[in-house]
Amino acid sequence: MARYTGPRLRKLRRLGIYLPGLTRKPLKTRTGAPGQHAHARTRISDYGIRLREKQRLRVNYGLGERQLRRLFDRAKKMKGDTGVNLLMLAESRLDNVVFRSNFAPTIPAARQLVNHGHVLVNDKKVDIASFRVNPGDNITLRDKAKQSLTVQEGQKEFMRFAPTYLEVEKDEVRAVVVGRPTPEDLMLEIDVNLIIEFYSH
Repeated sequence: MARYTGPRLRKLRRLGIYLPGLTRKPLKTRTGAPGQHAHARTRISDYGIRLREKQRLRVNYGLGERQLRRLFDRAKKMKGDTGVNLLMLAESRLDNVVFRSNFAPTIPAARQLVNHGHVLVNDKKVDIASFRVNPGDNITLRDKAKQSLTVQEGQKEFMRFAPTYLEVEKDEVRAVVVGRPTPEDLMLEIDVNLIIEFYSH
C-alpha cells in the first residue's frame, strides 16, 4: 500500500485517533468516520480492530505497508519484546527524529527536509528518511535550511514534542541522540500487541 497523501483530517476521522506525526490540526468536530452513511457502519470485527491499529502506526510514521512489514520482521529477530522493538525502530527513523526535535511541524515535512539533503548526521549529509539513528548521533541542519518556513513552523511550540532520548538545542537547531526510544516516549496512543497479532495471523 502506498504512503497516504490524501486529506489528513479525513484520515484522522477514519482511524478515530489524533495522529501527531501526520498533522498538527486538532480533531475537534465531526469525529465520526467520513462518509454520508458512516453512522451506519458501527460494527467492526476482531480483524478490523487489529487492522485499524496497524494502520494508525503506519499512517502516523508515514510508512508504506512493505516498510512496516520489514520493521516488524526485524523487530522479531531482535532480542527483547517484539512490540517494544517495533516502536523503537519506528521512532529511530531519521525523519521522525527530525520531527521530534522540532525541526519540522510534521513527519511529512521532516521527510522533505531529509530527502532534499538539508539534514546532517554527524556532519555528513543523509538524504534517506528511513536512516536509523543511534545513541551519540548529532543531528543538525544546513545553514540555509535553518531559516526555512518549515523549520520556523516546527519551532513555534519548541519542546512540545521532544522525547527523553533527545537533547535539543533550539538556538543551534541541533539535537543529540542520548538514548534509545522507549514506549513512554511515544506521542501516539497505540496498542502494539494488536499489531503483533495482526502480523502473526
